[in-house]
Amino acid sequence: MSKYITRGILYLFMIAVAVTCLLPFYSMIITSTHTNSDIARKLLLIPGDQFMENYSRLKESVNIWRGFANTVFIAVVATAINVYFAALAGYGFSKFNFRLRNGLFMFVLGTMMIPGQLGIIGFFKLMESLNMLNTYWPLILPAIHNAFGIFLMRQYADSSVPTEILESGRIDGYGEFQIFNRLVLPIMTPALATLAIFSFIGKWNDFLTPMIILFDNNLQTLPVMIASLKSQFTSDFGAQYVGIVISVVPILVFFAFMSKRIINGVAAGAVKG
Repeated sequence: MSKYITRGILYLFMIAVAVTCLLPFYSMIITSTHTNSDIARKLLLIPGDQFMENYSRLKESVNIWRGFANTVFIAVVATAINVYFAALAGYGFSKFNFRLRNGLFMFVLGTMMIPGQLGIIGFFKLMESLNMLNTYWPLILPAIHNAFGIFLMRQYADSSVPTEILESGRIDGYGEFQIFNRLVLPIMTPALATLAIFSFIGKWNDFLTPMIILFDNNLQTLPVMIASLKSQFTSDFGAQYVGIVISVVPILVFFAFMSKRIINGVAAGAVKG
């Protein structure tokens, strides 16, 4: 009997945690269907009928779907670059012995302690000297380096990439890049999916760098466009919430897709183990 009581309490706890996590998304969607006055004055629990009106004002104020396409392009390309080069560097730190390896790795980890905002002025000056302002290059190229990603990939390679596979690849005549691309990357799929989630969400929600680097409204990303709906004296809450809904849905879809990759990879590794 105590077994069923414990299981019931555990299920109730899990349901409560799930409801707590979903409540902000529910509130966001519900709020996007109401007028500005209702949003400012009332606690909204049931859907309204103003979603299309709010969406129409959003389209009139900003080119929301152009911003959506810009953000998708930047996030996807930057995530792909981030994941690949972090895996390459982490694999190198894990499986290759070279001089000052540990010292260089500690230096890479040390960069995680420096807030990125401290270098934004120097970064702007550098991009200006390279004639990259008002382009997507400053938003994509920095994805090549990622201290957290390198740390994550090294730890995963240490524990999950056997040296015997690398030796067998060399015996078969594979080059080092062939070994990495054909043998190592498939093994590191769970870690790649984990890093891809963090990288994609970070690039999708990036606000400061696009606001500083991009001047053309047609090049702006979704967070900057949504923020532009708020002026010094007025705020169109309804349009803002519709924009937030449009911005959040792709993140949820991407997370759901990549989380399955993580679960499948971990399950496969457990079966093989």
